[in-house]
Amino acid sequence: MRIAEIIHLENHVLLVASEDGAMGLFDIKPYLTGEVFAALQDDDEFTAVHNGGSFIEWACSADLSADTIEAHLIPAPPEIVQQFARRRHHAARSTG
Repeated sequence: MRIAEIIHLENHVLLVASEDGAMGLFDIKPYLTGEVFAALQDDDEFTAVHNGGSFIEWACSADLSADTIEAHLIPAPPEIVQQFARRRHHAARSTG
C-alpha cells in the first residue's frame, strides 16, 4: 500500500487514503503506551503527522509502516468517506 493522504481525526484516529483508492481508519491509541509514541498523547504532536508514502512519521521519531497501517485499517463509515470526498473536491476547485 502507498499512502496518498492522511487526515487526523478526534480521539487519536487517522483517516488514511491509499493511492489505489482504499480508505479506512487507523487508531493510534493502542500504540500510545509505548515510549516512542507517548509524545503523541499531546494533540499538537499527534496532528503534526507526516506522510512519507510508504510510512507515516512524527517529529518525536514515532513512525508506522504502510504495511502496519494496512494490516489494522478499519473501513471508514460512509459519512466520513463522503466528508473526505467533499474536502478533496473543494481543495481541487480552490487550486484549479
